[in-house]
Amino acid sequence: MDLRKLKTLIDLVAESDISELEVTEGEGKVRIVKSQPPQFQMMAAQPMMAPQAVPAASAQAAAAPQAGASAPAAAAEAGHKVASPMVGTFYRASSPGAPNFVEVGSSVKEGDTICIIEAMKLLNEIEADKTGVIKAVLVDNGQPVEFGQPLFIIE
Repeated sequence: MDLRKLKTLIDLVAESDISELEVTEGEGKVRIVKSQPPQFQMMAAQPMMAPQAVPAASAQAAAAPQAGASAPAAAAEAGHKVASPMVGTFYRASSPGAPNFVEVGSSVKEGDTICIIEAMKLLNEIEADKTGVIKAVLVDNGQPVEFGQPLFIIE
């Protein structure tokens, strides 16, 4: 492909709404990808609050409920964690009106669909990687999830 034709193709991509063009001519192949300018998100600065003194008696009283709250969290952490294999949006059912794939207490077999993660407009069924009983659902329906984030605990 000659340079004039290549230059014309580059100009066409630059002036149009398309982001990528691939042309095959004989044995030659050209792929032109329009780069997107980086998008920055402005965040407002929040004033920091000055630390305040807490009397010792109320500090001990505040520590007692926190210790009690961490016990159920530690109990929920026991068991096999099913982690998200991708970044996306977590859904417990196949559609808004459909029943959830699993609930707490549901028995699952390895390979059973337990949720869906939507990534780039594709719905990906996530399967149980262990046979057992669903002990906890760690993510709310419609919540964004990260790669490796725990979704379920199977006992």
